[in-house]
Amino acid sequence: MPPHLDTVSISLHPARVFASSNTKGNGRKPRKAGSSSVAVADVATPLTTSRTPEIEVDSVLEQELSSNGFRSTRRTKLIATIGPACESKEMLDAMASNGMNVARLNMSHGSHAWHAEIISHIRALNKEKGYSVAIMMDTQGSEVHIMEMAAPLKAETGQELVFTVRDPAASLGDDAAIAVSYDAFAEDVQVGDEIVIDGGMVSLEVEGKAGPDVYCRVVDPGLVLSRANLTFRRGGRPVRAKNAMLPVLSAKDWVDVDFAVQQGVDFIAVSFVKSADVINNLKSYIQSRSARDIDVIAKVESPDSIPNLAEIVDAADGVMVARGDLGAQIRLEDVPSVQKEVVLRCRQAGKPVIVASHLLQSMHELPTPTRAEVSDIADVVRQRADALMLSGESAAGLFPQKALEVLRIVAARIEGWCREEGSGAIALPRIAGSLDARIGEEVCASAASMADNLGAAAIFVFTRRGVNASWLSRYRPDCPIFAFTDSQEVRQRLNLRWGVIPFLVRFEDDPETNVTRTFELLKRRNLVAAKDLVVVVSDIQRTSQQHRSVQVRHVS
Repeated sequence: MPPHLDTVSISLHPARVFASSNTKGNGRKPRKAGSSSVAVADVATPLTTSRTPEIEVDSVLEQELSSNGFRSTRRTKLIATIGPACESKEMLDAMASNGMNVARLNMSHGSHAWHAEIISHIRALNKEKGYSVAIMMDTQGSEVHIMEMAAPLKAETGQELVFTVRDPAASLGDDAAIAVSYDAFAEDVQVGDEIVIDGGMVSLEVEGKAGPDVYCRVVDPGLVLSRANLTFRRGGRPVRAKNAMLPVLSAKDWVDVDFAVQQGVDFIAVSFVKSADVINNLKSYIQSRSARDIDVIAKVESPDSIPNLAEIVDAADGVMVARGDLGAQIRLEDVPSVQKEVVLRCRQAGKPVIVASHLLQSMHELPTPTRAEVSDIADVVRQRADALMLSGESAAGLFPQKALEVLRIVAARIEGWCREEGSGAIALPRIAGSLDARIGEEVCASAASMADNLGAAAIFVFTRRGVNASWLSRYRPDCPIFAFTDSQEVRQRLNLRWGVIPFLVRFEDDPETNVTRTFELLKRRNLVAAKDLVVVVSDIQRTSQQHRSVQVRHVS
């Protein structure tokens, strides 16, 4: 053991668990630290990292850590949907510098060439500015939706709009005619039905039908956009037959998936998931088409997904609660309880969970949010969801950067309050299957508990695949989790995990060398200091005879 480190260790082996201690030659117990951290490492097949620099971390987080310390960091991750309001490289730079962890590309809008340009800008900024923004591609899905429009339409109360399944220009020659993607649209709707656009942005009442055309009157005004989805209500209840009969992944979606694989995105979100089957099928397809791992996110936005929630959470790599579409198809008063159930199930299963839609709806047009919206964000943060997501607010709103700033500020403040009050903790069942996985689960549970009990400044986890970092995130410790990996792919995917700050670092063959070398690199960057207490939990094993250990160290 290096002479400048005091240690106390607990060693774990698949066949036994025992404790040992080791202090300096003078026999002193470890001294009390000014601050502390916990480190964990997992075993995996090493990845090729021949060009990996000594150590990399997102430049925004590094500045925050250097200036304000470990406890200042925001744990909840932020996702922003990219659109015309923030598509320039300059605006993407501003979004990244303001806390965007993941950029979402909505395949309902834009061409592949446009999306490829956005991806190129983000990767260039990551390289030039030291950001670590991950990329999520979101499929359009097979929902009933509006076709491409020449321009957005501002629908006013009482205005008549015509929906049609034929070319509006050929059929009516009227700008008020809106083409719909569903061929049986005119046959299925009835006079008196309510049509809801984009989860409630606009609502209309059906007043009449003539062949392929449906005549409606605007009840609740708003902006009608290309590719916006349509839902239907009859007698105040959702009419589910339309979307329920459509496939989850359309022919267009499969083309978009191929594009996402070619572009090497980090996440693919699947719209209108109804069961685990489509998730398993897509994951198998991606595995056959790509040499890199791409996490699949299941979007819960349909009543069909709720009875199958357990199997969907189990199959997916993460889950998104898309409250806009969900709220248009179930009773509004049921949305909060469904959201809470999804968040709880994901936390128990150790899967990242995203809460999306209408977080800051008013900021489409206004520079400040309503107090109700701030309270909504605070509630999501108190539930300890992994991420908050902006949709139209960032893609098409007037204040995308301000909207992101509101998320960042509110999330950081509420997280601090939760730590002060000790709120947000839940009982977590043991879920690992194999003996080796159960040992990893117990190690990480102990490390998170130890970090809280010691008042640790951070948890350090050395990981090649991100497994232990994910385990640690599940326990929502009070301190941030520093995840050190030699894989750029793993680093990007960890951007979605609550409380995880991913670092890219070159690994040596010797686990002890990795730990001590990382400490030195962090000290040079002013990210750790003397007297920091570090608890190192290691299961990186060079041979099957080596055992896992937990060590408490003072860094001098």
